[in-house]
Amino acid sequence: LLSQFDPDNTGYISTEKFRSLLQRHGSELDPHKLEVLLALADSNSEGRICYQDFVNLMSNKRSNSFRQAILQGNRRLCSKALLEETGLSLSQRLIRHVAYETLPREIDRKWYYDSYTCCPPPWFMITITIVAFFLYNGVMLDRFVLQVSHPLYLKNALLYHPQLRAQAWRYLTYIFMHAGIEHLGLNVVLQLLVGVPLEMVHGAARISFVYVAGVVAGSLAVSVADMRAPVVGSSGGVYALVSAHLANIVMNWSGMKCQFKLLRMAVALICMSFEFGRAVWLRFHPSAYPPCPHPSFMAHLGGVMVGITLGVIILRNYEQRLQDQTLWWIFLSIYIIFVLFAIFWNIFAYSLLDLKLPPPP
Repeated sequence: LLSQFDPDNTGYISTEKFRSLLQRHGSELDPHKLEVLLALADSNSEGRICYQDFVNLMSNKRSNSFRQAILQGNRRLCSKALLEETGLSLSQRLIRHVAYETLPREIDRKWYYDSYTCCPPPWFMITITIVAFFLYNGVMLDRFVLQVSHPLYLKNALLYHPQLRAQAWRYLTYIFMHAGIEHLGLNVVLQLLVGVPLEMVHGAARISFVYVAGVVAGSLAVSVADMRAPVVGSSGGVYALVSAHLANIVMNWSGMKCQFKLLRMAVALICMSFEFGRAVWLRFHPSAYPPCPHPSFMAHLGGVMVGITLGVIILRNYEQRLQDQTLWWIFLSIYIIFVLFAIFWNIFAYSLLDLKLPPPP
């Protein structure tokens, strides 16, 4: 349709022709998307609109150049804020609440509110919580939680153990084991309360990447910094999500309009600190299986580092291509270098240091 307004194939059309197009077909668009289009026309000081920006908008793909075109200049959004809209159903209010909990810009919140269809639902966080934590532990192990004093604690194929580090699956499957009901409970609560809304907004692919990257970084951090200890629990993935979310709130404090955001941050930090403090205490507590120590707490720190690097970039760039972000490539390169370093460390360092490891379970 825009080709008739750009007969010379320059890739641009004038803002006047663009406005006439909006007046003719504006009734066919979502009201919030129409606002974004008008803002695009209002903010352009060169008197022309890029065709690709229009295509990106209509196909729900936005780049940095498009965001800058929207935000620069005197952008005018004429209607009221999403929070002030009335007559919404329960599901619409839930979607609006999620938007204000996770997104710092009103234009992003309106965009998300209009485009979210709950298809697919936030399946990743729900599945990994129910299947991994409850179904596996309850059905296969005949108990929901294995305490560190239980005879089967070390004798299973899930947890990471330094003597069994060649079994690569253990760097991931250790998340299915927990050192007590309080360990499991706090991780499940944080994972569902923070992870599900984030997945609703950013999608399963991005959130699962942050989660799995935190899990892998957690076990590798243990293998490098706490070489004699095993590790259990999903804290690496959970802390990656929570720390990324909290860092995003702090970095966009003025734009975050969620209610009681200071109280929410305080509660999340208290829960994380309590669980981390418990992990540190347990690590240095006399072990039920000497000479093998209790699980390491380094996985928590590995997850936090992933959250405040890769996680922040992913959560900050809603509906934008990550490959256009310079910081994304920098932090991704650092993460890959760390993973490669940890792999070589696990291959060579244990023998070179002549470290006395606890016997295999």
